[in-house]
Amino acid sequence: MSKLKSAVILIIFLLIISYLAASIFKIEKGDFGNVALIKINGVIATESANSLFSDQTASSEDIVNEIKKANEDKDIKAILFEINSPGGSAVASAEIAEAINKVNKTTVALIREIGTSGAYWAASACDKIVAHPLSVTGSIGVIGSYLEFSGLLEMYNVSYERLVSGKYKDIGTPMKELTPEERQIFQSTLDQIHEYFINAVAKNRGMDPEKVKEVATGRFYIGSEAKELGLIDVLGSRDEALQLIKQEANITEIKLVKYEKSKGLLSMFAGAFSKSNLGLEQGVKITT
Repeated sequence: MSKLKSAVILIIFLLIISYLAASIFKIEKGDFGNVALIKINGVIATESANSLFSDQTASSEDIVNEIKKANEDKDIKAILFEINSPGGSAVASAEIAEAINKVNKTTVALIREIGTSGAYWAASACDKIVAHPLSVTGSIGVIGSYLEFSGLLEMYNVSYERLVSGKYKDIGTPMKELTPEERQIFQSTLDQIHEYFINAVAKNRGMDPEKVKEVATGRFYIGSEAKELGLIDVLGSRDEALQLIKQEANITEIKLVKYEKSKGLLSMFAGAFSKSNLGLEQGVKITT
């Protein structure tokens, strides 16, 4: 009985390994194609999320590498960026936009459900932007907020002993209120980033910076509104985006090839586990 049990366990183990290996090395339809598909999903950050069970981070490091590989591939004639992201890090968003600007092939962004803030920054660097009429886009603005506990500490008679070697070394600590001078420093920094954001979008879209500034209030727009404001070019879905690529890159037949970072065995197992536990959710705090 013990031998039979061991044999069954071994067979199950081999089946699991075979399944995971097949998932890792699977060649999807569209490989060896002429249009690269790069997805920007989740909050944009400079690095991937550390959590084993989180695939909701768009790493600028990974995406920039994918852009470079697609640009260097002689068989690739155009790149389609499929976006479903609320934005994220200003630095990471700028890195992706800068990488797209260096591409010497046709680039089209497709905003599916959401492409706001830093995600729109990245999209603006593409030759054309397609968005679903009901998608959410725009939100050209910057947030720099934090929780402040000074009132709570006072309530429980807890004091904050301030020991610093620089006047502004503890600026932004949640243990004390911001002074008017510190608040001004924070606001000045946010205003500078906002101005950089506005100028980048204006340059990428070929728009007057003053016109961009008028809509850069941090407000988001649905696709149909964004089209009227000149923030996107075409209303539609992937079909319209592919049709646009045919026109822009002079391609008669499109074969998509998905560019993405290869996943290791542990990541694949974690991904399979997380997808089978639909009740497990992770909250995301958007800061830009």
